[in-house]
Parts: sequence; structure tokens; C-alpha cells
Amino acid sequence: MHPALAKLLAATRAFRFKPRLLTHLKTYRREDFFVDLGAGITVAMVALPLAMAFGIASGVRPEQGIATAIIGGFLISVLGGSRVQIGGPAGAFVALLYSIAEKYGVANLLISTMMAGVLLFAMGAFRMGNLVRLIPISIVIGFTAGIAIIIGISQVKDLLGLDIPKPQSNFFLQIAMIGERIHTFNWQALAVGVVSLATIVFWPSPKSPGAMSSAQSVRWRVITAKLPSTIVVLVLSSLVVWSLNLPVETIGSKFGELPRGLPIPHFPAFNWETARNLVAPSIAIALLCAIESLLCARVADALINDRHDANQELMAQGVANFCTPFFGGIAATGTIARTMTNVRSGARSPVAGIVHAVTLLLIIVVAAPLAGLIPLAALAAILLWVAYSMAEWGEFAKLRHYSMFYRITMLSTFFLTVIFDLVVAVEVGLILASLFFIYRMSALTRVDTIALPLEQSRLPDGRVVGAVRIFGSLFFGSVTKLERLLDPNAKLPDVLIIEMHQTINMDNSGLDALESLQKLITRRGGLMMIAGANEQPLMLMKRSGFVKLLGEDNLRSSLEDALHIVGAPRKSRVERKSS
Repeated sequence: MHPALAKLLAATRAFRFKPRLLTHLKTYRREDFFVDLGAGITVAMVALPLAMAFGIASGVRPEQGIATAIIGGFLISVLGGSRVQIGGPAGAFVALLYSIAEKYGVANLLISTMMAGVLLFAMGAFRMGNLVRLIPISIVIGFTAGIAIIIGISQVKDLLGLDIPKPQSNFFLQIAMIGERIHTFNWQALAVGVVSLATIVFWPSPKSPGAMSSAQSVRWRVITAKLPSTIVVLVLSSLVVWSLNLPVETIGSKFGELPRGLPIPHFPAFNWETARNLVAPSIAIALLCAIESLLCARVADALINDRHDANQELMAQGVANFCTPFFGGIAATGTIARTMTNVRSGARSPVAGIVHAVTLLLIIVVAAPLAGLIPLAALAAILLWVAYSMAEWGEFAKLRHYSMFYRITMLSTFFLTVIFDLVVAVEVGLILASLFFIYRMSALTRVDTIALPLEQSRLPDGRVVGAVRIFGSLFFGSVTKLERLLDPNAKLPDVLIIEMHQTINMDNSGLDALESLQKLITRRGGLMMIAGANEQPLMLMKRSGFVKLLGEDNLRSSLEDALHIVGAPRKSRVERKSS
């Protein structure tokens, strides 16, 4: 059987689909449900304004953001591999989804999301969950900060109440458009936005200091802790704009009345000609979803002393992203803010996430018409705070403490995300990180000459014995370290012993270099021996047939053993001299 087919069959046999919910339901108690009920309702209050804001910022209607939170959040909780993860639309997707919608249209954005869902499920089914952790943190910090900048710039329009008919996705075009339309500035919208932002920033928390007496302070902060600042902002700003009849753009004036409930599921308009162009956007959505959700799950694990199933989580994300577009929803993933709210509210199982989705559905069924009163300036304030909170700005101040490679990778990813898009930024970031890793690994690799005592360096028949030690990794990035030995004009010993007990691994390029060296020495009538090869290089040499080419007797367990075989004394003092 072909090796690739054998691996595919092995992966198929290893397929495992076991949602975390099933594990918890076996020992689920009544008191657990009431705790999860309270946590789920609290998270729904936080999720409602974010879902609408992320929907609008992503270039779709607000109800599509809510549908994402309901359908995506429900499926991620029911099928996921985390105990407390809350799924829905996320700020990290805003720039990417807006650019896709602007370039290909909303229908193709939904198709691209479904394609990403298939990729995500395949990643989980083939147990690739842990591979996402291989993406360097410098790239994650860079593109997250870049996305935060893009979100912030995109909200300037609504914060200032500017009349911009068709917002642009390109950073510089957005700046230019804001400058051109600054004369349409609406001071009432700015006032609503600034007050909303100040309310969010300074909303009392249980730990914040206050001037009230202890009993009053504790009672007030218990109330404010249960009442999300974003809900307070939406309610108060809507009341002010409605009661004073302020000329401020609202959800109703821009999108009309929101429908009650979810739409009838239908397949988005599909065109094979266009679908061919959606491969790159679909991969970008899938990778970003995997990174965001698994990072969020890891953060949650640290808080609740648990461990999520990364592959199950990816499969749940895949199902959610495939199904959500049938209801008009956009990309869904695990979300840091809502998951942290869920943890702080004491959630014990995925039931809390299910309650969150059901609560959102009940809210839009009952109160959807009231959402039309929400001013866009208030939603802009919410997104500005989200943008500020999502990035690790302190890491930029610490850059001087890190290596040049780290700084270049992080800053390149950041600027490319802002100037071009997330796909380009991650691609270039991964290429840079890979090149820097190759450089570092090759720099660590050394080929040292071993200084043999006189009695060991020359055999009784006059042949010269030489030895070198390969330290590090012999791979395509470090084979140049063997150039001095492979040079046809180089003077080589009659017997060359290559000591490899400090060679941690070797790839095919390294093996090819050894084969070339062996053939060169053989043509000159000499002999090459390998001593002390570690497990991985040894297995590669055996599988490739190099051991047969070299000769079984020329593969020895140690340098002393090799010296003994060629006729030198067994006991010797071997010193290394750096070449």
C-alpha cells in the first residue's frame, strides 16, 4: 500500500467526534443548570450589542450578526471541545469579512464562510488542532493589533456622523475619504459617541474604588457587575436620541426595522466562476477562525484549570461556519470577551453557551423593533473600545527587549495587515518567521574537526585518518557547513570518520550531502565511516538505503569503536578543535 494512502486510512481510523457537552451531561445536576442559566443570560446581554456592531462593521446587516451569534454560538457550544467557550462574530474578522464583501459581494462572503467551515472540519477530523499552536506569537500579536487599527479607523465615520455613501476597506482610502467628507461632521453624533465611550470606560466594576460608604458601594457594584456597560449604553443612547429627536443616524434609519426571529434557511446564491476566486479568502477565514478560537480556549483553560479538545473544537467551528450562512450569518469563532464573561459568571458547562444563544433568540423575537432606535455612534463607541481592548499594545513597548527577528516579524505583520490585508500579512509573517527559524537553526549547526593524537591519525600502512563532528541539525539550511569537505579540490583524509552523536536530526538534503561526500571519498579510493548516529538520522539512513551504500561495517556506535575498527588503539583521548 502506498505510504500516503496508509496515512490517510490511519487518520480515518483515528477519527473521533465527541462533543464536550456529552461528557458533562452524564453528571449534570440541577444546581449546575441554574448557575449556567445565569451565566448564559449575562453573556447574552454582552453579546447582543457586539453581534450587531460586528455585523455592521463587517459589511452586512445587523440581524446577520445576531444570527451568527445565535446559530454559530449554539452549534459551537453543543458540538465544541471546550467547557466554557462562547462562539459568535468576532472583531478579528471585521477587516477580512468587509474586504471580501466589498470585493465579491455578500452572497460570496457567505459561500466563502461555508467553504471555510469545510476546511475547519477537515482540520479537526485529521487532528491538526495542535498545528495552529505552531504559528509564532509575534504574528498573532502583529495581526491582532493591525485589525484593531482597522476597526478603529472604520468607526470614525459613525462616531463623527460623517456622510460617506460607500466606505472603503483600504486604510489609506478610508483616511482620504474621512478628510474629503469632514465637512459633513455631526456634533450631536460625536456627543452621543463620546458619552457612550466614556460610560463604557468608566462603568463601575466590583473592584473599582468609590466614594460611597462600604455597604452602598458593595450593593451598587453588585448591580453594575451584573449589568453590562454596553447594554446601558445602547438603552440610554437610544432613549436620548429618540426623546430629543436628535438628527443622528440609527440602525432603523440605515437598515430599516429588524426582523423578529431568524430567517428561513436558504442556500446563498452560488456561481462556480466566482467560487474559484474564493479559495484564498476561505483559507484566510479558516485559519483566523482556528487561531482565534483555540487561543481563546487556551486562555479559558488557564482560568478554569481545564484542558479543551482542540480537534473537537475545530470540527465544531467547521459545522457552525458551514451552517450559519444558511441563515445569512457570517463567520463565527470563539470570542475572548464573551468567553471571559461566561467564566466570570461561573459557567460550569456548555449549557451556558446554549442558554446564551436561546436568550438572544428570545430577545430579537420580543424586542427586535426597538433595536431600530440604537444610534450608530453608540455602536461605534462600543467597537472602538473593543478595538482598544483586543490588542496587546504593551508588547510594542517591549519590542526593544526582543531579538531583531521577532521585531521584524511582528512589525511586518502589523503594517501589512493595516496597509494590505490579513491574508498578505499572515503569509509574509509566516515566511519571515520560517526564514528566521532556518537561519537560527543553521547558525547553531557546526562541523568541527576532531584533533586525533598522532598514533590514531595515521595507520600502520600510511593511510591518514581524520574525524569531524556534526553538531546541531543537518538540513537544507545548514548543508553549506559541509562545503569545505565536498569541495573537489579539498584535501581529504584516506579514512574520514563523521561523528554524529550530537546531530539531533537530518533531512533529505543533509542525507544527500553525506551521500555526495561518501561518493567523493570512494572515487579517491578512501573510506567514510559514520559513528554514534542518533535515532532519527540513523532511521533515515537505513530507510533511504544509504547504509547499504556506506556498508554495514562502516556504521559504528561510537568514535572509539570506529577508530578501533580501522586499526587505531581503542582507548584514546579525543579533543575537539573548532574548524
